[in-house]
Amino acid sequence: MSFSTSIITLFPELFPGPLGVSVLGRSLSDRLWSLQATQLRDFATDRHRTVDDTPSGGGAGMVLKSDILARAIDLVSPQGDARPRILMSPRGTPLTQQRARQLALGPGIVIVCGRFEGIDQRAIDTRALEEISIGDYVLAGGEVAAMVLLEAVVRLIPGVLGDADSHADESFESGQLEYPQYTRPQRFEGVEIPPVLTSGDHGKIAKWRAEQSLALTQARRPDLLQPGKP
Repeated sequence: MSFSTSIITLFPELFPGPLGVSVLGRSLSDRLWSLQATQLRDFATDRHRTVDDTPSGGGAGMVLKSDILARAIDLVSPQGDARPRILMSPRGTPLTQQRARQLALGPGIVIVCGRFEGIDQRAIDTRALEEISIGDYVLAGGEVAAMVLLEAVVRLIPGVLGDADSHADESFESGQLEYPQYTRPQRFEGVEIPPVLTSGDHGKIAKWRAEQSLALTQARRPDLLQPGKP
């Protein structure tokens, strides 16, 4: 059975977007994973298809209504659905490679894309939404964040990249940043490929890559080297 993805959004026309091209698009066509985007407004009950209201207690902006969102979630993810329910949110737990891999090995994902000032907390609590963030910044809505999450996850689904070793040395897979990569031509604007990489000595190459990976991590992401980090 393929990896099943359901998106609840006010803008279903945005999908699959970039997820429909290149290797992800091919794997979508090959049914290694599936994508269904559901229009939240279809669950509104008034003739204006209203999905939001003013925040209780006052304040700027509008908030997505819990009853409408709950109806949408219950339809696309009925009782017994084993897929995790995720809300893309700047206050969520940061997305990591480890979490992406966990999700890729599961049956799929249900993703809720917020808009405006957010969604009624009761929808989050009663429908057990896991809040995930893609960074310490705020977007206009959750759709682009959902695409980031899906790209990180789908490429890890077995069979999508073809070669199981193709992401083994990538950044964060080993807890460090990836080492620099090179390819022909041998000389580019006066700069040579490091001689060790063309030496044929696999032991020296592995040692060089490990040293480069550690040096880059120390310089750019020393937090990854702190005790307790995966």
